[in-house]
Amino acid sequence: MPSLQRINPCLWFNDQAEEAARFYTGIFPNSSVDLITHYSDVGQEQHQRPPGSVMTVSFTLDGQPMLGLNGGPLFKFSPAVSLMVNCDTQAEIDHYWARLGEGGDPAAQQCGWLADRYGVSWQITPRLWEQFHNSANAAGAQRAMKALMGMKKLDIAQLQAAFDGAA
Repeated sequence: MPSLQRINPCLWFNDQAEEAARFYTGIFPNSSVDLITHYSDVGQEQHQRPPGSVMTVSFTLDGQPMLGLNGGPLFKFSPAVSLMVNCDTQAEIDHYWARLGEGGDPAAQQCGWLADRYGVSWQITPRLWEQFHNSANAAGAQRAMKALMGMKKLDIAQLQAAFDGAA
């Protein structure tokens, strides 16, 4: 039985929750589609979804429980809420950037953020960034921030060079 965490993200899709869950679980290790529920005719006057269609998809992304809900077109994703992927290496950044960005809006890529094909916003970030940002070396942190602001996909070597003053 999956462990119950106190806080789990719920993503509202029009009708692509299962497709999105399968897409995401194909990208991250330690991931699975766990449970799919379906709408019935109960409450159809409110939910207006066809009986038998997918209602929710419980899935796990790299150990994090998630829920996808097919709630119809009423709500859309916005960059005001994003999922952050902390990466240890440039290879990880490259992998998640390429895979999550497949079919997404190229205009929604800036400073390590991207919107995927479903409109979900992701931050693909080096773990090292927190050290730069919180460093006592204020000049280095500012140089790293300036470098970050000019990037789409983040480049750890360029950020490090900017922080070190070598860029």
